[in-house]
Amino acid sequence: MALKESLNRFKKQQESAQSLLIGIASDRATATPRPAPAVTKAPAPAVKFSNDTERLQHINSIRKAPVGAQIKRVIDLLRETRLSYTPEQINQECYVDVNANKAVFDSLRNNLKVSYDGKSFSYKSKHRIMDKKQLLSLVRKFSEGIPVIDLKDAYPNVMDDLQALKASGDIWLLSNFDSQEDIAYPNDPRLPASKVDDDLKVLFRGIELPRDMIDIEKELQKNGMKPATDTAKRRALAQSQGIPSKSKPKKKKHEITKRTKLTNAHLPELFQNLKN
Repeated sequence: MALKESLNRFKKQQESAQSLLIGIASDRATATPRPAPAVTKAPAPAVKFSNDTERLQHINSIRKAPVGAQIKRVIDLLRETRLSYTPEQINQECYVDVNANKAVFDSLRNNLKVSYDGKSFSYKSKHRIMDKKQLLSLVRKFSEGIPVIDLKDAYPNVMDDLQALKASGDIWLLSNFDSQEDIAYPNDPRLPASKVDDDLKVLFRGIELPRDMIDIEKELQKNGMKPATDTAKRRALAQSQGIPSKSKPKKKKHEITKRTKLTNAHLPELFQNLKN
């Protein structure tokens, strides 16, 4: 009896579920279809100018520059690198079209600072030296001195080598008062020492020097020499900073007398005559 009631109840649930499924299916058939979402197109990318525009403008400005400016640009390249460049390589490195500009080509070929072998250009210094050893050998060839201005462009660090040679005592660097230029003189120990006449020594030692350093500097200038000091400037600077000028006190000479206590007991023969 209970089993029969359970089967009847199950049948009713199946009929109810079946009718529900039929209703859902009929609703879907009669429902209006939804429109598909519209596909939005991505905006077209903005038109970009070439990334080389700025570089091309720079190149154009160089090639339209005066001939002198273009020549300087090339010479600076040759001096800084110390390499040889063909016209095509110069164009690549500094954008100066040597082949397309006859005025630039002719000026470079005839420039005193430029060497041209028919194929490439290179920098031409007054003295062809490459290092400190060659620099010292060159200075030693000029016993009367060689102007530093003639050496400045020999190679990139030539000024540092000049100062190093000066510090080591291999050369002297002295200033020429007339031209205000430094002159490099050799200090070759292989050269024989000059013998100075005794009369000249007496004359030199008999010259009385001025007591004031300013007067000494004036005398040097009168004789065509540049003083290494500027006492007037130094004193004015000290005065502006409120630093009083101090004169060095003269040291009192201590003479050895019989009352002087001799401390060098290990050298009795040195003071033997003083005790007698």
